[in-house]
Amino acid sequence: MSATRLLILGAIIERGSAHGYQVRKDLESWQVDLWGNIGQGSVYHALRRLADDGLIDRTDSGHGTVGPARVEYTVTSAGRAEFVTLLERALSSDGRDIAETMAGIGFITTLTRDRAVELLRLRIETFRARRARVAREYENHPDEDWGHHVEAIQFWAHSADSAIAWTEGLIARLESGAYVMANDEAPSDPVT
Repeated sequence: MSATRLLILGAIIERGSAHGYQVRKDLESWQVDLWGNIGQGSVYHALRRLADDGLIDRTDSGHGTVGPARVEYTVTSAGRAEFVTLLERALSSDGRDIAETMAGIGFITTLTRDRAVELLRLRIETFRARRARVAREYENHPDEDWGHHVEAIQFWAHSADSAIAWTEGLIARLESGAYVMANDEAPSDPVT
């Protein structure tokens, strides 16, 4: 649920306020149904849950001339704190939940460049520590009969190595100025 919470809070924060249909359409445009296992029903369920948890406020926008009344959602200060917590955890974790990692990447530009790099460095440390624990027995006892189970360990170690390499690349791109981050100045308009 943390990926869903992060995505929905982030979608509302980006808009300032949003109704459920807007949130659902934003998530669809980000293709989260392909990588995040979030369907239409789970969006509305999560909105109700976030409201019940005090992370978003609901406001009835009244009946318009066309269509039903819509409920507008805004993120509370507790919801903003939860968004930051979820975002920072997603970027610094060892990627056990790929949807959470992908959601974090989607909102990385809401952080300062320095904070994003700091979290990604923590991610590398976390991956390396977990990789060492997972592969240690195999690497320390290569002559044991591991049978086909060694393939699972090798797969995971290779996946961890790839994740570390990708994260190092993202850090390099961020440090070279890629993407407009929260503390970056907006590009100035050219003088004509």
